[in-house]
Amino acid sequence: MIHSIRQTMPGFTIALIVALAAMFLNGHYGAPTMLFALLLGLAIGFLNDSPKIQPGIAFTAKKLLRIGVALLGLRIALSDVTALGLKPVLLIIVGVFSTIAVGLVLAKLLGFRKRFGVLTGGAVAICGASAAMAISSVMPKEKGLERDTIFAVVGVTTLSTLAMIVYPIITNYLGYSDSQAGLFMGGTIHDVAQVIGAGFSVSQETGELSTLTKMMRVAMLVPVVMMIAFAFQARAKASGSAHSGTAPTFPFFLLAFIGLVLLNSFVDIPTTVKDPLINLSKFCLVISIVAIGIKTRLQEIFELGIKPIILIVLETLWIAILFLVAIPYL
Repeated sequence: MIHSIRQTMPGFTIALIVALAAMFLNGHYGAPTMLFALLLGLAIGFLNDSPKIQPGIAFTAKKLLRIGVALLGLRIALSDVTALGLKPVLLIIVGVFSTIAVGLVLAKLLGFRKRFGVLTGGAVAICGASAAMAISSVMPKEKGLERDTIFAVVGVTTLSTLAMIVYPIITNYLGYSDSQAGLFMGGTIHDVAQVIGAGFSVSQETGELSTLTKMMRVAMLVPVVMMIAFAFQARAKASGSAHSGTAPTFPFFLLAFIGLVLLNSFVDIPTTVKDPLINLSKFCLVISIVAIGIKTRLQEIFELGIKPIILIVLETLWIAILFLVAIPYL
């Protein structure tokens, strides 16, 4: 136990320091923390060549990520779902699953593996960088997975930031009410922070509804990731590779996520307890993305070319158009 901690500490400490630097930069310059964390991690990727660093980076990129995702459950309550109403909830569900399906189809058409379409489609459909990392964590540990994850994080973060600027303009041009604008932005912008930024830039009501809508999308993380995990497990067993070390294990951290959602729904958790745990969740995710960045080689990302950009842009357009078409009928 002590030996394992000693092995982990060097890499973990580096990721921790870089995460703190990313949060400092976010506080002073306003750009997304995840993006800063990723870029800083990529910049010091050469450190992962050291055998002393690798165990801690591997631990942080996997184990700490799962802790962060599990603690996201404290941000969601079942009352959030009932507050939205049946039709918006159905639209969100259709939006999530159809976007992943579109990602699968487009990935095949563009010559990518289905895994890449699921990863990018899930990131666009649910909650951006957090969803990309959660989905990646239950996929088989095959060559190129971390590179694909990094691309998904960069892509959804960039598009989410652009949407935060452009979508309020679109809703104003279309003459949307505050509630319609909130549903559109909460249902289509990828990352939570950008949803909040876009929503409250319109009005208080829009900001609150967009945040509530976004939380419903975040709640979809559990069924989606579980379905993906079971699908890959079934495929691994069918191909006889279930014991090869590449098959994903059951995502028990999602059970923790569900447990915390239920706890938050039926127990009045003091803010002095809940808020620090929510902040811990964010911090774990930031440290994890630093570690993933350190493990990734930039040249691997550049090898992907223009097609992945086309893929993630088309996925983003799909979910936006779906909501634009459906909202007038709600």
